[in-house]
Amino acid sequence: MNATPFLEEIGLALHTVQLEAVLIGNAAAALQGAPVTTVDFDFFFRRTPRNLAKLKLFGRQLGATVLRPYYPASDLFRVVRDEDGLQVDFMGAIHGVRSFEGVRDRAARLVIGRTSILVASLSDIVRSKRAANRPRDRAVLEVLERALEETIGSSEATPRRRKGKPA
Repeated sequence: MNATPFLEEIGLALHTVQLEAVLIGNAAAALQGAPVTTVDFDFFFRRTPRNLAKLKLFGRQLGATVLRPYYPASDLFRVVRDEDGLQVDFMGAIHGVRSFEGVRDRAARLVIGRTSILVASLSDIVRSKRAANRPRDRAVLEVLERALEETIGSSEATPRRRKGKPA
């Protein structure tokens, strides 16, 4: 399955309603080259009354329904579009990280079609999956850790330019 059309549509809707969110989980890892798959998209967002209103607008923008599948026990909001099975989860808290701001600051902005999406760093994804310690997270942890090591190794092999110094 090619996720690009879905991600482009999601990114455009996020921009339209001005909802700041960071793609996390296996979809984010896959966009950074990790050999993992997923059928949904998970986003971390700051859970505020204003952002919850934006989340409802986001759902309408996609022609989808916003659900609270585990209410009141979780901070999960699921956006589901029945016609094509699109599922986008929004979490106000994730395991292993202290704040949305920290994850956002370490995230990369990736261009997808006519838009862009904030994508969590592989180190934040690994940290979160390790802390969650669910069977499905443990199943991909070794693959994600290997991808992270390869990313770190390739960035260390690339000479870094200092700010203010010409190349």
